[in-house]
Amino acid sequence: MKKILLTIFFILILAGAGVVYYLYRQILAPNVSVTKENEFVYLPTGSTFSQVVDSLQASGMLQNVASFQWVAERMGYPEKVKPGKYQLRDGMNNRELVQLLRSGKQVPVKLIFNNIRTKSDLAGKISRQLEVDSLQLLQLLNDSAVLSPLGFNTENILCMFIPNTYEVYWNMSAEKFFKKMDTEYESFWNKTRLHKAKDEGLTPIQVSVLASIVQSETSRNSEKSTIAGVYMNRLRKNWKLEADPTLIYAMNDFSIKRVLNEYKEIDSPYNTYKYFGLPPGPICLPEISSLEAVLNFSSHDYMYFCAREDLSGYHSFASDLKTHMLNARRYQAELNRRNIRR
Repeated sequence: MKKILLTIFFILILAGAGVVYYLYRQILAPNVSVTKENEFVYLPTGSTFSQVVDSLQASGMLQNVASFQWVAERMGYPEKVKPGKYQLRDGMNNRELVQLLRSGKQVPVKLIFNNIRTKSDLAGKISRQLEVDSLQLLQLLNDSAVLSPLGFNTENILCMFIPNTYEVYWNMSAEKFFKKMDTEYESFWNKTRLHKAKDEGLTPIQVSVLASIVQSETSRNSEKSTIAGVYMNRLRKNWKLEADPTLIYAMNDFSIKRVLNEYKEIDSPYNTYKYFGLPPGPICLPEISSLEAVLNFSSHDYMYFCAREDLSGYHSFASDLKTHMLNARRYQAELNRRNIRR
């Protein structure tokens, strides 16, 4: 009898050890394998548990799918799926993974946008970094009912977006994205900048529109305040701005390298050869350096400028038309020599 009891005892011990080992393998054994320092899994809004499993399986980071499902079900995760961008760590066990995904503690995205010309450009660049659909963003950018309470219209809404690096969540909705950008806009236009704009006789939107022209004229930060000064001189003397980049924008052909006289006849509010004052909206998304150049424009008597004939990206400035025409002819001769006709 004693031998039988001992046998049963050892069998129970072995069975218990087996159960413990099984639970260890299911719950505490490492089940995530990543090869890079930063590996992420993206769970779209509305994801179901089965879709989460599919995403993890497709990523190749999960070693044992069945054990993850077993632990997730017992931790109540299938009813608590939260969308977002989650960073996985090498060696995570199933319990740690489920706790992370269930907590909703996702990793912020560093959102960057620059080199933007149109609303479509902006919507496309944002949608490539966030979950939000580009068409949904574009609809908001063209919805007067949404823009009006923010102080913008469909022509000047790009002025609200200040190019920078922002920390946001990947699954941020289009509406929350707009609110975030509006908050950042209000933060940028502090009392100091508002005061400078008012002293120049400009609103923040007008500063942005002029800054977009300045930025389209030059990529040289050292020249931006000088070019801004030329346009401010023209505005103050009630001259037409006669800015070539506004014609290119009006024609919606950004391949143009040489503005011809025939382009100046196009009937568009963005044709600053035909209409006085600033166009109704920005012709690109001005960078902070361009906005600051307008707010701190150089005081001088230049009324003209022309690209240098060495095509270095720098410009020759002039106070009188005669000098300007000499500069322009040298530049045009170089374009002819290089067979640049448009």
